[in-house]
Amino acid sequence: MPDLPDPPSRLAPPGVALKTDIVVIGGGQAGLSAAYHLKRAGLEGRTGFVLLDAASAPGGAWQFRWPTLTLSTVNRIHDLPGLPFSDVVAPGETHVQARVAVPRYFAAYERTFDLPVLRPVRVTLVTRHGGRFKVETDRGDFSARGLINATGTWETPYIPTYPGMERFRGQQLHTRDYHSAQAFAGRHVVVVGGGISALQLLDEVSQVTTTTWVTRRPPVFREGPFDAQAGHAAVALVEDRVRRGLPPASVVSVTGLPVTPAVDAMRARGVLRARPMFSDIVEDGVRWADGTRLHADVILWCTGFRSSLDHLAPLMLREPDAAGGIVMTGRLATQVAKDPRVHLVGYGPSASTIGANRAGRAAVSELLATLRAG
Repeated sequence: MPDLPDPPSRLAPPGVALKTDIVVIGGGQAGLSAAYHLKRAGLEGRTGFVLLDAASAPGGAWQFRWPTLTLSTVNRIHDLPGLPFSDVVAPGETHVQARVAVPRYFAAYERTFDLPVLRPVRVTLVTRHGGRFKVETDRGDFSARGLINATGTWETPYIPTYPGMERFRGQQLHTRDYHSAQAFAGRHVVVVGGGISALQLLDEVSQVTTTTWVTRRPPVFREGPFDAQAGHAAVALVEDRVRRGLPPASVVSVTGLPVTPAVDAMRARGVLRARPMFSDIVEDGVRWADGTRLHADVILWCTGFRSSLDHLAPLMLREPDAAGGIVMTGRLATQVAKDPRVHLVGYGPSASTIGANRAGRAAVSELLATLRAG
């Protein structure tokens, strides 16, 4: 199905909701995997299911990554079901930008399986309406019996609040805003965060200017290969959290940071010395609890993302306690316990690319069983 015209028009007149059995929200890895399995289950496009994607082109969040992130530096891109990545992007093309290669793969995937993707369509709100879901968008409304949410995290960058943030005279930006290390040449950059993205950007920025690395907890590096057993153990820890209604933990918090040639090179350059988190921000830098100050021109917040679920707020899926998580159930913890007609893929243990593939299949199987029983 071709993309919708630009500028986009409404899909239905005001007051009219297009009816379908299942709406998939999000066109990234998890959403495409779910769409593939819905098609395999015999659901027809449009009447059986639709996939709504807010982006104007295929590629999910990958199309917005920084230019220097190539296939040689990114974590492995796992194959979507039915079409190997290598069929679209040659294995030797490691120099290709991830923001080019992955969208190319996703576009080929949508064409190959004729997936009913509608874009750009931004979902603004989901409510219950007469035993169905009313999915409100900027292009009109949809009515569905079931919902698979695959919105990921890219739209919800997280920056923690610290005293003095508003008086800092330098530049503050998030990983999501990063484009090139050259933009910081000649300025001192404080890189905040202990994840893989923080390491990647610290590596790039430290090659063109001076840097200070700050982490909330001492970073833990993982020596040796990350085998299947370690992977299953990490996923189990994250899955346990969401089954108990706790917010998902970051991947690095359970796996540790991999030691790569780039990490060894940073150690050799002396830039991999993490300092503890500062207590507040001053006009020209940051300050620790003991009064120590550090001049900074830029604070680069590599502090991660949160799940993009605000459009689901009217469904009241979150627990009322302070943790504010969602109790998940189902074989791979994709099913919302409060409403089994809602599945979250790319959430919690299915946030990784390989996890998203498996979760798409499990979510479709369980959702169709729930709808048949209802």
